[in-house]
Amino acid sequence: MTPASAADPKRWWALAVIALAQLMVILDGTIVNIALPSAQRALGMPDADRQWVITAYTLAFGGLLLLGGRIADLVGRKRAFVIGLAGFAVASALGGAAAGPGTLFAARALQGAFAAVLAPSALSLLTTTFTDPRERAKAFGVYGALAGGGSGAGLLVGGLLTEYLNWRWCLYVNVPVALAALIGAQVFLRDRSGRRSGHLDVPGVLLGSGGLVALVYGFSEAGPRGWTSPWVAAPLMAGVLLLAAFVWWQHRAAGPLLPLRIFRDRSRAGAFATMGLATIGMFGVFLFLTYYFQAVLGYPPVRTGLAFMPVSVGIVIGATQIAARLLPRTAPHALMASGMVLAAAGMVLLSRLTVHAQYVPHVLPGLLLVGLGMGLTFMPVYATATVGVPTQDTGAASAALTTVQQIGASLGTVLLNTIATGATGRHSRAHGPADSGTALAEAMVHGFSVAYWCSAGVLLLAALVAALTVRRGKPSQAGSKPSA
Repeated sequence: MTPASAADPKRWWALAVIALAQLMVILDGTIVNIALPSAQRALGMPDADRQWVITAYTLAFGGLLLLGGRIADLVGRKRAFVIGLAGFAVASALGGAAAGPGTLFAARALQGAFAAVLAPSALSLLTTTFTDPRERAKAFGVYGALAGGGSGAGLLVGGLLTEYLNWRWCLYVNVPVALAALIGAQVFLRDRSGRRSGHLDVPGVLLGSGGLVALVYGFSEAGPRGWTSPWVAAPLMAGVLLLAAFVWWQHRAAGPLLPLRIFRDRSRAGAFATMGLATIGMFGVFLFLTYYFQAVLGYPPVRTGLAFMPVSVGIVIGATQIAARLLPRTAPHALMASGMVLAAAGMVLLSRLTVHAQYVPHVLPGLLLVGLGMGLTFMPVYATATVGVPTQDTGAASAALTTVQQIGASLGTVLLNTIATGATGRHSRAHGPADSGTALAEAMVHGFSVAYWCSAGVLLLAALVAALTVRRGKPSQAGSKPSA
């Protein structure tokens, strides 16, 4: 029988449209980071409030993903995709034209909300468009490369736009990209039939979204306030309780926001766990190397962005040229575990950096290993986590996977930053007052080194989880009895 995807001659153009939209969402998570100091000066933003340029986006995106995924299942994936694109473009224009901090914060929150509709609909459209195993491997190779490498590319694009135009273009740039994707969506995207009736699980929305927002907020505040602050402990506790209530309710709801049958297959659950651990471990690269390049080596913004490009290149090669070619004839757990071991080796190399390190002999090998490892991992994770899911649940499954990424990134950033800060403080106390710039830099690099070792440990744990839980072959249909 001819695969469904083969009947659509526009499917590769559809992939280009989906990839363009997904790249825009991924870039926006980091593109404003380098522009933030310029935006702060231009808008007179207090230091205490500047984090909200980042946090407003992550809160709305991470908190509303489950809702966005179910909306895609209820109203149609193509329609949700178009709504997300149009809303993202409007919110980006509003942020670029912001005359004050409040407008910029609101625009970033709107971006996150529409991204929460756009991202799961993009992944579910990819899942339902490509059903032939070989074509599916190629398509998910492209998607995995964008998902893993987009953050590094965002740092470069943000640096270029900030240095040669101004910070507002880090937001304005989304408008033409979204318009091009909107035109392409109308011409090339087809939405296979799924559920278009039913009702929205309102208690599930309140419990699930509320719990995720509380968790993301608690993690984001843990860095500046400390884990013992009531502004951290209270939201984290509330998030855990709300999510526990959410799981209880999903067992009883007639039309659940997140059908728990999705997770009954061991391979699919293992892919989700691998993704969460991978994102916890990998965010040490972007967090600490940004400080290392600029504060220790003295790189300007554009050079800092360029320095990250080997990670993106490694991810692209690992996902599209290695994993996509091997997955049709290789067990997915072998690719995932191998990728995590490679990434862990890269982290070990980065842990050996000093204040006098040079980029090519000391930094570049670690970045390439991390990139290749992530590319080998992300591509089979996306393919394994979404294959076998009923069409009417693909939005929810896609949203759940993206949510795991967001929570993992938030948790990893805070945990690794806490570990690095503590190690830096202990090094300074053990070696006396840090009166010189070199002493401060040495203490900082020591803290980064300790965090990289912890990242390597997390990535090795991800390799073990993948090896033990993800089986050879296709995950069972969600809701059916898993195969032995």
